[in-house]
Amino acid sequence: MPYKPQSEPKPTTYRADVRITALGEKIGDPVKAAEFPDHIARFRNDRWDQTIGLQMLDDDQWIAHFGKFEPLADNLDPALALRYHGHQFRNYNPDIGDGRGFLFAQMRDHENRLMDLGTKGTGTTPWSRSGDGKLTLKGAVREILATEMLEALGVNTSKTLSVIETGEKLSRGDEPSPTRSAVMTRLNHSHIRFGTFQRIAFERNEELMLQLAEYCLAQYYGGGKTDNPAIELFEQVTLEIAKLAGAYMTAGFVHGVLNTDNINITGESFDYGPWRFTPYWEPGFTAAYFDQEGLYCFGRQPEALHWNLAQLASALRLICDSDPLVAVLETFPKAYGTAFTEHFCWRLGIESEGFEKDKPLVVAAEKGLAQKTITIDRFFHHYGKDLKQIGSLPLGNEFEEFQQLLLKRTYCRNAGHDYWKLSAPCSIHIEEVEDIWSAIAENDDWKPLYAKISDIRAMGQALRSS
Repeated sequence: MPYKPQSEPKPTTYRADVRITALGEKIGDPVKAAEFPDHIARFRNDRWDQTIGLQMLDDDQWIAHFGKFEPLADNLDPALALRYHGHQFRNYNPDIGDGRGFLFAQMRDHENRLMDLGTKGTGTTPWSRSGDGKLTLKGAVREILATEMLEALGVNTSKTLSVIETGEKLSRGDEPSPTRSAVMTRLNHSHIRFGTFQRIAFERNEELMLQLAEYCLAQYYGGGKTDNPAIELFEQVTLEIAKLAGAYMTAGFVHGVLNTDNINITGESFDYGPWRFTPYWEPGFTAAYFDQEGLYCFGRQPEALHWNLAQLASALRLICDSDPLVAVLETFPKAYGTAFTEHFCWRLGIESEGFEKDKPLVVAAEKGLAQKTITIDRFFHHYGKDLKQIGSLPLGNEFEEFQQLLLKRTYCRNAGHDYWKLSAPCSIHIEEVEDIWSAIAENDDWKPLYAKISDIRAMGQALRSS
């Protein structure tokens, strides 16, 4: 069925619902947050705090819960640093886990989904190894921008709920130091990662593996319907990861570090380090300076996510035969192709007519974009509204075939939003990120950040209008 973006956030009451402790003590370790010398609220997500009933917290209460990490009512106490393993650039690492964050709380949202509040920068845990467990303020600002932009572009993403500056000076080898510090809280539809399953498989704990599969089915996918929870769960996860891959590509987004410990069981994108948006349709574009072989470059992201699914399947073999898992894994390419074309049509504001009919249109667009005469943002800004507004002339000869196919389509978007009147699209490329950070670092000027968030949200509203 055609792609539909996530529903608009709506207010609800606070409903604590701690479920993860049912998995037992082997799922995570009790931890406390570090004590910080200062607490300056820099960002509070007023779109999503209401969806979990936290809109009534005043400023002091917000600092208490998301700066000092005093437990929320009837919630986790203490917090849990979850245990997991993972393939990092395809090398298996059994020595990782929540090293600078923890699962702080669980509650129901406005759609009755079980949501997790996870932290980043809250100090050391049993899995910190030699790290200090802290987060740079720049890293927190970058995560705000990534999550806001991806949400607007219809990508299933975590939400940055809170960023609080903490008054420390941190040293980092890959950026100017000392630099300012922060603590961040993100809202996730699950803190369970592929690496969680990998750790349990590594430990050969069949009982816990079955328990975790049933937990994920019950809490995130409406419950099991057969006597094979591993297959049921893998079918659902494969479909969601295919959707994530398609959305990444249409958004022009490069996550940068698609390790198995950075992929969660609901197919929701999260944990943003060296991310970037590629200006042009450039398959080899990379986000991380250390990804010298381009393993996670723009064009290889679907392959990377497919490979990660294979690792999840391998872990689930502990409680399931291989053949049905392989059969599900082989459905990924088709599911990805469908998700990609549906999301592409959504960004264009046209009705999807199914993969076979959408494919020629999308292929023609890719051929034009590959000439790199126009950025991805400008392409969708130009064609992502009713053709009556842009005339019949293509942007260039490279888009002539695409436009002829587009003229046969039906627009389903309300093109009257003020966003479509702008001469330039909303974007967030590396130069813009650096300019926003420079204003903060040099002059403590937060206005460019807040203005960009406002612009991004206006674009998201325009894209969702139909």
